[in-house]
Amino acid sequence: MKNSITPNASSPKLLDQVRDRIRVKHYSIRTETQYVQWIKRFILFHGKRHPREMGAAEVEAFLTHLAVAGKMAASTQNHAKRVERWLNVSRWGSFGWIRRAGVFKRRVFI
Repeated sequence: MKNSITPNASSPKLLDQVRDRIRVKHYSIRTETQYVQWIKRFILFHGKRHPREMGAAEVEAFLTHLAVAGKMAASTQNHAKRVERWLNVSRWGSFGWIRRAGVFKRRVFI
């Protein structure tokens, strides 16, 4: 019996579906490139698990990794979060946990 998460051979791969969706929405090629790169990083960070198998904990772990190990700015983390939100909403409908996640704020140095 096939696992319901495993796509059949005729269905397009996730990143191809992402590219198609972005092109239908007439986003710029740079936006497409960046979204695909963020999604690849997210998938590779979690050992090539499909995003459908993941939830809030995995997104939070990825964003925490970007902040701590990657030492990325708050604006970069927010961009990654927006890509994850876009992926989830465009593929599987709206997820409340993504909407409830806060916006990362820049640290103020005095």
